[in-house]
Amino acid sequence: MNKVLSVAKTILAWVFVVFCLLMAIGCGSVSGSILFILTAVLSVPLKIVRNLWDKVLGIKEIPDLPEDTPAKWYEAKKKKEQKAHKNAVEDQKKRRLFKPLIIAMAFIISFAVAMGNSETINTADSVKESTEVASIEATEAVQETVAPTATPKPTETPKPTATPTAIPTATPEPTKTPEPTPTVVAKVSEEFSLLNVAAYSGKPYVEINQNVPYFADSELSTTSYEYYSDLDSLGRCGVCIASVGQDIMPTEKRGDIGSVKPTGWHTVKYAGVVDGNYLYNRCHLIGYQLTGENANTKNLITGTRYLNVEGMLPFENMVADYVKETGNHVMYRVTPVFDGNNLLASGVLMEAKSVEDNGAGILFNVFCYNVQPGVTIDYATGDSSLEEKVAVKEQSTPKPEATQAPVVATPEPQPQQQAPSATGSYAVNGKNGKIHIVGACSATGNGDSAMTDPVYFNTYEEAESYSISIAPNQSKRKCGNCYR
Repeated sequence: MNKVLSVAKTILAWVFVVFCLLMAIGCGSVSGSILFILTAVLSVPLKIVRNLWDKVLGIKEIPDLPEDTPAKWYEAKKKKEQKAHKNAVEDQKKRRLFKPLIIAMAFIISFAVAMGNSETINTADSVKESTEVASIEATEAVQETVAPTATPKPTETPKPTATPTAIPTATPEPTKTPEPTPTVVAKVSEEFSLLNVAAYSGKPYVEINQNVPYFADSELSTTSYEYYSDLDSLGRCGVCIASVGQDIMPTEKRGDIGSVKPTGWHTVKYAGVVDGNYLYNRCHLIGYQLTGENANTKNLITGTRYLNVEGMLPFENMVADYVKETGNHVMYRVTPVFDGNNLLASGVLMEAKSVEDNGAGILFNVFCYNVQPGVTIDYATGDSSLEEKVAVKEQSTPKPEATQAPVVATPEPQPQQQAPSATGSYAVNGKNGKIHIVGACSATGNGDSAMTDPVYFNTYEEAESYSISIAPNQSKRKCGNCYR
């Protein structure tokens, strides 16, 4: 019977050893694997391991007494020997219990370490995955991606007769990114008034203060930084200022900004009247190409296509080109100008001055009008209509607080008015209406899985409108691979 029990114990010990080795292989943790291997080694039912255990725990065989009869009361020596033998046997039993206890504790610790490391890895993977999902969402081509058809040349704007020439004798280098003080930010509102701006007369911008910006010498910085004012009580943007340098310019393609709905926003189209059909863009106050800001609500206003492309973009391009070519800094400030409590800005005040050469390379101060030729705009709410008094149907539901006049639906624009010929940032599958980001998946490439009849668009809104027109019942319009 004892032999059967011994064989069973040996088999169970080997099973436990194999189990620990399998756990070491599959736990996915270096520290957990080491501990499982150590536990397996301690459990191996080999003589050399048993002898090592016996030596460490002080286990030894206790020989039986030659006479098992109880000692008489007068046999003191025999009684003492029997008691000592009994105590030794009990001590050995206790020592033998330490081995399974130690092995069990080693296994529990190994399991706990392996599980803890596994949870840490899973958490890190989840964070990484969510970051990747956010970074590859669709981009909306607004002001940085569209070249104007008739770009004004700000460089030809007459220079002021009295350009400041005094260079600060010592410009201290700040040890950390500075932020303008409230007095610096408020300086524009003290010296500039919308009442002094001439009414729009066909030109997208007008010079202010003889084209000289309002920067004080103490505001000029050769250290790159950017600052965005908090939104006011109506949710409107405020002054944005930056010392634009190469180190804060973007190195990646711009991300999606379609989730931002600035004050006065409406998705409304005027086919044949507005370049790109859509009246409003989400206009960066400080352009993405200068500081790399994506969906920053403090840096996006509702602006007309005309303001975005004809007014602001030429000046942004001029600053970006200068910084890239010279490596110098440009002090750059853009202020959205609202009349009273209007939700839509009347325009933006754009100021810039190159720092290292004291304005020799870049110097302008202009007001860009937030207007759209051929369209009448209500700046209080953002509502609009054609100048010929023909109402149009907006593509999105107006905000509840904005009072809307009755509108008359016009026929949907024909597909040929929406789709550019062969290139764009977005491609719609002409068969099922799926929307793809060009270059994000193989469907927009040249391989076997490429679409046979893609239709290209510059903006996501145009692509979505076309997708709805050809596949109104499509439940998942975005490509799963492009929008992971």
